[in-house]
Amino acid sequence: MMDYQIALRGAFFDIGTVADCPDDIARHARYVEDGLLFIRDGCIVALLPWLEGEQYLQPLKGYRDLSGKLLLPGFVDAHVHYPQTEMIGAFGEQLLEWLTTYTFPVEGQFSDAGYATEIAQFFISQLLSHGTTTALVFCTLHPESVDALFSEALKLNMRLLAGKVMMDRHAPDYLSESAEQSYRQTRELIQRWHQRGRLGYAITPRFAPTSTPALLAAVQQLREEFPDTWLHTHLSENLSEVAWVKSLWPEHEHYLDVYHHYQLTGERSVFAHGIHLADAEWQCLHDTGSAVAFCPTSNLFLGSGLFRLPTCWQKKVRMGIGSDVGAGTTFSMLRTLGEAYKVGQLQSYRLRASEAFYHATLGGAHALRLDDRIGNFQPGKEADFVVIDPAVTPLQRLRSGRCKDIYEQLFVLMTLGDERNISETWVNGKCVWGEAEEE
Repeated sequence: MMDYQIALRGAFFDIGTVADCPDDIARHARYVEDGLLFIRDGCIVALLPWLEGEQYLQPLKGYRDLSGKLLLPGFVDAHVHYPQTEMIGAFGEQLLEWLTTYTFPVEGQFSDAGYATEIAQFFISQLLSHGTTTALVFCTLHPESVDALFSEALKLNMRLLAGKVMMDRHAPDYLSESAEQSYRQTRELIQRWHQRGRLGYAITPRFAPTSTPALLAAVQQLREEFPDTWLHTHLSENLSEVAWVKSLWPEHEHYLDVYHHYQLTGERSVFAHGIHLADAEWQCLHDTGSAVAFCPTSNLFLGSGLFRLPTCWQKKVRMGIGSDVGAGTTFSMLRTLGEAYKVGQLQSYRLRASEAFYHATLGGAHALRLDDRIGNFQPGKEADFVVIDPAVTPLQRLRSGRCKDIYEQLFVLMTLGDERNISETWVNGKCVWGEAEEE
């Protein structure tokens, strides 16, 4: 007797275990062309081939037939800014000018709790409608922005990591704070939200240029007080930024050394971008168990540079994929993976579909130290997944009909696919977006 509440029939693809190299991914990939997924209390009970699983179906419960659809683990967005949702597609600047011209004025609006709630609701809806079930999110300086986002995620029991931005220099007066105020407000938010439901708090200094030594010391103190929180910041995104950090912190040889000096590297530390890193910085990331977030659409849109994915594997550094909205130009992990492929091509690296979807699922969970809870269909994992219709346009129907195997189908999906392919999104064993939610 199988103890379950929900059963779903369809095609399934996932990666069974964390990989040390790209070849490991293919070895541990699983494709069940006709399978049954059993769910109870928000968790995976089993994924079995139809012929094996049919015997466990209970007549009164039945099953939901999703034949023709492809079910994947929910996408993990390793770096995104929810307050920048409304300024996506802002023209003409690179990073530092873009922050001053567009980002700071928009973020100033989030002192208004009602406004923050409006954008938080829209942001969560965008994540879910694009198949993203877990995200590591920048809020703004304002505690109201954190309260609004976590409140919306908690309603869905969504696994979300976020935190208030901390910065005390090189920002407008309306987005500046003292190190003491930043410490106090962050501490209060951690106590209010961390480990509540499936939420996790990420201590979030914006980046080294907007941080005084006093602020980074405060971040260090918070990490020591709350060692199971996350640390989320930016690293080596833009060459002008790297030069600026060198001028502000001349006593440190490299950008990462600033964070490492304050013991901000380590498990559950995620550094967005990491484009312009020296070998010593890659080694430090590896040695400390830190992770990076590769944000291809943002890096291309702002002209920041090309992330060195092969080096990430060679140095054995944990890595997830980030949309980085609003410098990133889409919430769609499918479109983001397509751009990641192009970044690889420009460096003579062929990003296979199995590897791409690994980074967007189990690999991203591994980067966030959540791979024991999400990332595939293993029994006991939380039931966060996405239901995909692989052929929703005439071109997709033509192209997918000629795919010889699941890997070609996945590659076509990440090349031609977008949010239109997302049929349903499930969080904690419930459909929270799509066809089943409407029933």
